[in-house]
Amino acid sequence: MEPVVTALTVVEPTPVVRQHNAITQARYDYTACQLDIFFYLLSRLRRDDAPDQEYTIYVKDVEALTGRQWNYQQLREATADMGSRMFEVENERTYQQLWMFQRVEYIKGKGCLQIQLAAPIRPFLFNLKENFTSYQLHSALKLSSKYAKRIYQLVSQWKDKATTRTYPLDELKQMLHLKDPKGKEPELFQNISQLKARVLDIAVRQVSEHTDLKIDYQLLKKGRAYDAVRFTIARQQPQQLPIPFEQPAEDARAFTARQHLETLGITQPHLVATILGDTKHLDQLFKFTYQLKTEKVKATKNPGGLFLKICGLR
Repeated sequence: MEPVVTALTVVEPTPVVRQHNAITQARYDYTACQLDIFFYLLSRLRRDDAPDQEYTIYVKDVEALTGRQWNYQQLREATADMGSRMFEVENERTYQQLWMFQRVEYIKGKGCLQIQLAAPIRPFLFNLKENFTSYQLHSALKLSSKYAKRIYQLVSQWKDKATTRTYPLDELKQMLHLKDPKGKEPELFQNISQLKARVLDIAVRQVSEHTDLKIDYQLLKKGRAYDAVRFTIARQQPQQLPIPFEQPAEDARAFTARQHLETLGITQPHLVATILGDTKHLDQLFKFTYQLKTEKVKATKNPGGLFLKICGLR
């Protein structure tokens, strides 16, 4: 089997390309599950960590922050694929081949996995984390579209400007893994209307609704055909308070649950106490919120009432 090769950087990027970290521009196609693992892992990194530090990820922690549920099979497939990918880093002096993990261990019956990073890739991850606040990492976890996660990561590089640089559509598609630079795989969303509906519009909506940035995009033509895209950026007050990643899993889950209930308009103390005190109701709350966000549940008029009915509380 050929290794999955990911280009982390290019030789001597020109000044117009803002590239805080090589991984930011990587052309990898991480699934939503892999992105959750990736961003959660970033949140746990500390500069004073030992070189052989093991990072324990409890599945309940991820569920508490994202509202999504991943089973062991999905997680094992996700980390196996992430660990098999070879990253290339090249400058004028050296060329490196890097891999993400030294080791991943699943602890049976504990609902957790332990990750040990490969030493050479650690500096790239630490540098990447420095470009994200705690809120931004939290926001990245809350976005359900993998394209929204990647575009948020991209525009965050330009958060001190009004716009990003202009990205040729071919380059953006390669960064989002919609187009194989070697032409071995079919290109996705070749029609511009498909690209807008399935990628750009969803990303703009989710990033603007759930993060500290309000974004939009401009499609630019060369002749009669669209050739490039540029994102506009404006800072905004976060829609919700960030959850400190240092909180225990139970506190983070309760904090997020209260936010979800407030969003649904459920503020009566006795209802809040009943839901927070029942594990089954909490699981239903996170599932319902995720289905509502991804439009798998339609409830435009009274989503809070629908949730209470599902729980048998109305």
